[in-house]
Amino acid sequence: MANSNRLLSGAVLAPPVARTIGTGSGPYAWIAEPTAELVDLLDAERAYYEARVTPLAKLRAQLAAEMIARVPARSESAPWRAGVFTYREIHEAGAEFPVLVRRTAGGRDELVIDLQAVADGHPGAEFYRGECEVSPEGKTLAWSYDVVGDERFALQFRDLATGADLPDVIESTLPTGGWSADSTTYLYLRTDDVNRPHQVWAHVLGTDPVMDRLIFTEPDERFEVSVDVTRSGTWFVITSCSRDTTEVHVLSRADPTGTPTLVRQREDSIEYRVEHAPGPEGDRFLIMTNLGAESFRIVTAPVEAPGQWSEYTAADRATRVYQVDAFDTAVVVSARREGVGMLTVCPYGAAAFEIWPEQQGGLVTLGRNEEFDADFVTVVQQSFIHPTRCEDVDIATGRRSVRHLEQSVGVDPDAYVQERYLASASDGTKVPVVVVRRRDVDLDGSPPLYLYGYGSYEACMDPDFGFDWWHSLPSLLDRGVVCAFGQPRGGGEMGRQWWHDGRLRAKPNTFDDQAAIADFLADGLVDGARIVSRGLSAGGLLQGALYFKRPDRFAGIVAEVPFVDVVTTMSDASLPLTITEYDEWGNPADPDDRALMASYSPVDNPPRVEDRPALLVTGAVHDSRVLIREPAKWVATLRATDPACGAGVDPTEPASRRTVIFRAETGSGAHQGPVGRYSQLEYEAEIHAWILTCFGEPGHMSSSASGTDQ
Repeated sequence: MANSNRLLSGAVLAPPVARTIGTGSGPYAWIAEPTAELVDLLDAERAYYEARVTPLAKLRAQLAAEMIARVPARSESAPWRAGVFTYREIHEAGAEFPVLVRRTAGGRDELVIDLQAVADGHPGAEFYRGECEVSPEGKTLAWSYDVVGDERFALQFRDLATGADLPDVIESTLPTGGWSADSTTYLYLRTDDVNRPHQVWAHVLGTDPVMDRLIFTEPDERFEVSVDVTRSGTWFVITSCSRDTTEVHVLSRADPTGTPTLVRQREDSIEYRVEHAPGPEGDRFLIMTNLGAESFRIVTAPVEAPGQWSEYTAADRATRVYQVDAFDTAVVVSARREGVGMLTVCPYGAAAFEIWPEQQGGLVTLGRNEEFDADFVTVVQQSFIHPTRCEDVDIATGRRSVRHLEQSVGVDPDAYVQERYLASASDGTKVPVVVVRRRDVDLDGSPPLYLYGYGSYEACMDPDFGFDWWHSLPSLLDRGVVCAFGQPRGGGEMGRQWWHDGRLRAKPNTFDDQAAIADFLADGLVDGARIVSRGLSAGGLLQGALYFKRPDRFAGIVAEVPFVDVVTTMSDASLPLTITEYDEWGNPADPDDRALMASYSPVDNPPRVEDRPALLVTGAVHDSRVLIREPAKWVATLRATDPACGAGVDPTEPASRRTVIFRAETGSGAHQGPVGRYSQLEYEAEIHAWILTCFGEPGHMSSSASGTDQ
């Protein structure tokens, strides 16, 4: 590294400047190698970050206190039934992670596993829970965890009678699998050198894992494998999937080391998912597929001939079917219609009925439903401002009863408004955006805007996107900030075509759509000079593209673990996710694909220095999805193309324009960041403090809600 941290004038720390080399691979090709020099650079970047955000310590602490105060000291999950037991998770006071307990009818709680105790056994490490599956006879727990952040989980088995773990430990697994019907064998996934799940193995309890049997392997590097157990309890379902093609095998749980049966041979761009649905209409599979139906339809096939498909429900272009779930007395279809996630319950021999979200921009999904023969289904109502509510819906009558309501202490959800708008993109496409604000904050062009976005992989920017919104967002909303969640093309909010129109060579639509949302809201609804945009991973690419395409529009940008070196990454087949991602981004071996990628890759398109908004970038050394070399190279490029090296217009301020700061995580940490119920909020407080600073003097933006004043 040519220049480590040094002082500018006074006590102001200078930005670190990475060494350049004169090779055809680019001036920062060396950053791709995990050398001591790279670690030194990342440490210097983190030190610079910490120095720049030091003035935010008080605000950050205040925000963290507000958010944590909304979390009940002790909380419980919605209970669920499996076999003779009812399970639930309990967070005790002060605990980041829950204990899993169970009880029989009329019995007392008995401990299954204390995840906080497991985390405490790894001090200083970030703990990530994985598999947690109790055997059918209820005597053994299969569980896994990761304390590095590289998504390679250690799988173990616990004797629930004694609480002791068996000696069988299997390294480098992914947290998905299932038990055989007789509880003697567990099927699990192994990964290859780039962490692609590619094999299903069978482990017999009490045996050395070296004796495990290979059940299935997927040789095509474009495909990843998953293994699940049907709710009926009869079948393992082994699914090989690329971005737009699937192939499924089924295997009897009564014969876990047998040979899987192919359902239907793979065909390019044809997807299907299999559910077992024994019932009054026979012993059959229900299969959700896009064969002959862009928005997907449901077909049926006899168990003895799973490749013989016949129509079950016809395709509806207005309804994107996502999943079909079978129960003893009904079939439940999860779908999106008019951009809204909803459910259709289809009782056998009775009229179907629909369940919709209760708020604009909300979402309703199936909850945890382990019992095939239940006479109700548990559904989950979610929004960005109302705590999650689980309801039991009677299959025969449609009547609902509340099973569980999450708590947000001191917050009145009715003090907030959640609305859905449509912005016009440059080509006339109407792009949805969910807007959340305090009821007493008018959309009159004066409030600042926090804009979040993703827009890839057909993922939907819904309230279940992965954040603890209703514990964290009030700290922005109560300071008069409007929060918006864009749904640009490339996601799946408006159906399958919405994804097609924002992937591969149509990818620029994603960036244009999100910019159009910002412009729409800035046109009289929010203060156009005070907009901060945020996104993670592929959403980080979205931020990088906005940073160079529309730097004038934003006061600040937060790009978390961003996929920003698109051409280089997609040209290196040895990297995790590269080959499996060709169907999302394209292949640089194709000159046209390469040219398009180069046109939007942030590393290759630094904006004019004078136009740059403040930029906060994050990355993690152990991230196996977006390697830290990507944000490190991007930051190095931005520093090298700015005479002030990203120090900003005012180096004493954390978020003056032209500022570039890099929160590099060199310790334990994964792609998604902290996941403990408090550590996640502390991280959000850190990010929110910087965002509020981008809007203006933080001291002038105090919380207005009595429930969150600290």
